Amino acid sequence: MLKELYQKLEERWSEMVQIRRYLHQHPELSFQEKQTAAYIADYYRALGIDVRENVGGNGVVATIKGRLPGKTVALRADFDALPIQDEKDVEYRSTVPGVMHACGHDGHTATLLVLAKTLNEHRDQLQGTIKLIHQHAEEYAPGGAKPMIEAGCLEGVNVIFGTHLWSTEKLGRVLFRTGPIMAAADRFEIIIKGSGGHGAQPHKTKDAIVAGAQLINDLQQIVSRRVNPIDPAVVTIGSFVAENAFNVIADQATLIGTVRTFNPEVRDFIEKEIEQIVKGVCLSFGCEYEYRFERGYPAVVNHSEETQLIIECAADIDEVHNVEEIELQMGGEDFAYYLEKVKGTFFFTGAAPENAETLYPHHHPKFDFNEKAMLIAAKTLASATIRYNRKHSESAMAAKR
Repeated sequence: MLKELYQKLEERWSEMVQIRRYLHQHPELSFQEKQTAAYIADYYRALGIDVRENVGGNGVVATIKGRLPGKTVALRADFDALPIQDEKDVEYRSTVPGVMHACGHDGHTATLLVLAKTLNEHRDQLQGTIKLIHQHAEEYAPGGAKPMIEAGCLEGVNVIFGTHLWSTEKLGRVLFRTGPIMAAADRFEIIIKGSGGHGAQPHKTKDAIVAGAQLINDLQQIVSRRVNPIDPAVVTIGSFVAENAFNVIADQATLIGTVRTFNPEVRDFIEKEIEQIVKGVCLSFGCEYEYRFERGYPAVVNHSEETQLIIECAADIDEVHNVEEIELQMGGEDFAYYLEKVKGTFFFTGAAPENAETLYPHHHPKFDFNEKAMLIAAKTLASATIRYNRKHSESAMAAKR
């Protein structure tokens, strides 16, 4: 059966490309993906596949029921875009000013749609049920996964698989990791309140900019001196704003940053430690402050048995040349919420463009990926779906003997 599926997917790779490029030209931001969600739902309706819309927001869930008994396997793809101007010189560049698919979510969606179409044609041979989870708003916390789960997208699901097309890794590589693979991603904001004045009279002010600069330096001590070196952690200031005329000392400065961790205890520690440092710096400068720490996505933690299954599936695909363990990734992903509820795994599919002089990273204005990676992703997910039910069916039969 898998050979038939693979052949069909190969024949339909051009359809994946067509869908991907259409979506790339018509991106929508997180929580605004009305037209994309409608496109996905219409695709399933045209195939006669049961589909639910508005799941936890703009989420879409389609269900394929196999004729044979078995477990319920969920496959997930995200479909939101980013507030970035598309700078690629390609015929399928974004038509929406300031918005583009700069992370491959268009490819994730195209992959899952064509895979679902192919699986549906073989439903008389399928064991169990397949849920196709098309998730909105992965890019922007609080994300779409959590409300979709609350709306029931995982009801009856035994296992979930997901992949990310990874533009900085060569085509033909499938990258996995058992246990933690992607970090918890949190956001914080600090407002330093001083007392402004004339730039020629600094002694009459409480300079919020100088306090902020000192704070940035002191915050670096958290990771370098206060967190155990064996626990990966990042504290980054991404924005420092204190706008004034050239001859005015700022009375207020706003710093915004992110914290990335894997250990929940380290996550709690850093949240508290930031405020202790802010308090100390502001005290020394005679300033006041406001501090907000917003919990984002938890760490993505893969389950061992399901990760091993992906390794086996990927290794049997002709287009795959290397199946390798990836190092910890400090990026965040709300796929974490699914893995807190059911077993499963999240892996990376190499998708570096061919003959590219520069490999632009995710979230870059010139981001693109090798569309042949969609076929590898589809085959890997198809194999995992079939083999998971086959494996559990064989285990059940062995237990009866």
